[in-house]
Amino acid sequence: MRRIISSLCLFTVFACMAVPVSADVSAKSAIVLEATTKKTVYEKDADTRRPMASTTKIMTAVCAIESGDLSREITVTKEAAGVEGSSVYLKVGDELTLRELVMALMLESANDAATAIAIGISGSVEAFAELMNSKAAELGLNDTHFTNPHGLSDEDHYTTARDLAHLAAYAMQNETFRSIVSTQNSTIEYGETVRHLHNHNKLLSMYDGTVGVKTGFTKVSGRCLVSAAERDGLTLVAVTLDAPDDWNDHMAMLDTGFSTLEWVNLIREGESAFIVPCIGTEDGDIVIKSREGLSIILPRCEREIKRRVILPHYLWAPVEKDSIVGRIEFFDGDEYLGEVSLYAEESADRIEYKKSALERIFN
Repeated sequence: MRRIISSLCLFTVFACMAVPVSADVSAKSAIVLEATTKKTVYEKDADTRRPMASTTKIMTAVCAIESGDLSREITVTKEAAGVEGSSVYLKVGDELTLRELVMALMLESANDAATAIAIGISGSVEAFAELMNSKAAELGLNDTHFTNPHGLSDEDHYTTARDLAHLAAYAMQNETFRSIVSTQNSTIEYGETVRHLHNHNKLLSMYDGTVGVKTGFTKVSGRCLVSAAERDGLTLVAVTLDAPDDWNDHMAMLDTGFSTLEWVNLIREGESAFIVPCIGTEDGDIVIKSREGLSIILPRCEREIKRRVILPHYLWAPVEKDSIVGRIEFFDGDEYLGEVSLYAEESADRIEYKKSALERIFN
């Protein structure tokens, strides 16, 4: 391993273990993807714009959490107290913290809490919808548009299964959001009122590893559901829009995802070391090592993971400790998977040679 410009060696081979989703997914639109890489495991008409009902509240919660201090109090207005649909029966003048309102929003799907959040943050539902649309544009959700914070039907209020999955994957990166949507039961207290909240997402108790996210239903949208589940280091997000059998759809889709993808460890921390000649230094050689580990998510399919070590034939002094002098690249066939750097483990100072010494080196 002393003189390496480039070497390519077989790392490992995996057998294919992919399991297809049943063809009878009830949803008109559906998708399941891995939250980190956005690798799509399954999709069905995932780019058709459809109403999203209360899954809207994922964006409402994101905007609320990112707006600032969740402990600040918001006073319920007449507009919020009178919203139709699911609620926690807020009254005009009630004062709740923003966090309490988000809890009511995501667990009880409270439309009154959604409206209170919108008015408390932006001054009006319309202004808050602009904030939601600005965030959607920032996230590249080009087939999504909001007109309200709760999801009550409006022809200009729509999304796609793919956009909603990407929004949920983004939201799940926020620890506060994750904590709230994974909570099954909670209690909020304001004034003399005590409200017991119960999460409508049955998958939290039905499906092992579920950590969120949100249910939704209107007569126009049908049953809508966004779920997230974690197993073996994988986080999957599933979305169904207009799905009569959404619970079973999601369990089948998530099963497929966990059967189809896996983490693959390409290299462990500090695994590889090399000795490279160093011209112009007293010791003559220098130790080169990898430091970082690298793991990636790949399909469970037959493959050959190869590594290519790229280092010069020799180094010239001076060489500084911790400087990057090479890399190891990883491939699956011709597909590039990633790389780690190779570092000098020691400094190599340059020494001055007399002419006779130089002649001995190069002759």
